[in-house]
Amino acid sequence: MNLDGATGVVTGAAGGIGAAVAERLLGRGAAHVVLTDVDADRLARTGEDLAGQHGTDRVAWVVADATTTDGIESVLAQVPGGLPSLFVANAGIFRGFGLDATDDDWASILDVNVLAHVRAARLLVPRWLESGTSACFAVTASAAGLLTQLGSPTYATSKHAAVGFAEWLAATYGDRGVQVAALCPMGVRTPMTENGDVADGEAGVAHGSVSTAGDMMDPLDVADVLLDAIVEGRFLALPHEQVATMWAQKASDPDRWLSGMQRYRRTLES
Repeated sequence: MNLDGATGVVTGAAGGIGAAVAERLLGRGAAHVVLTDVDADRLARTGEDLAGQHGTDRVAWVVADATTTDGIESVLAQVPGGLPSLFVANAGIFRGFGLDATDDDWASILDVNVLAHVRAARLLVPRWLESGTSACFAVTASAAGLLTQLGSPTYATSKHAAVGFAEWLAATYGDRGVQVAALCPMGVRTPMTENGDVADGEAGVAHGSVSTAGDMMDPLDVADVLLDAIVEGRFLALPHEQVATMWAQKASDPDRWLSGMQRYRRTLES
């Protein structure tokens, strides 16, 4: 996909990876980018900053709930022509730790981390196919979607599902004009990861595994890896290159890989 002249939507774009993807898209020549988030104040600050850098005619922002069809429609209404050439389903949450994770934890994380992608694709893919133009649907998953997430069964499961849905989209529509990309980083320096520094118990294990499993990357560097994958037509965007090796080891010898994860968990618990 050629990003020059593209129109894009980025969810969860008030900060972190979402804001970084929007910034890099504009830097690579996107004609118009719409940012959306539920955090109105942070979204406005980010939107105003990007508009000041790249022009008010190229940036718009909408406070909306990306887990709802109405929310997605309100965002699409701000895209010139009503149909973006790139949709980045980036909004995500990190909650629910150990077997104490509640039904509400499970419901909310699946709604944001998985079903929001489903609802967006349900709206966009038929319209892209009907228009006959090439487009891209990208999801921010996680290395947890290829490996696992110690401490948080909710996050591990939701990110596996996010990768699984993206794979299904690619297998079903990838040769029909709808490119699909899945971003699977390890630790990224965002408010979501930094807020867990003082957590204990299973939450401490979860946040500790994020901060110690590999180098914490800057969101802008992560955004570059995603956009490079989109331009090059690759499905997986892996900012931490070791994830590919770990994923292959898991597939070739899952029992050995699980033993290693158990040892790693014990070091985090101690």
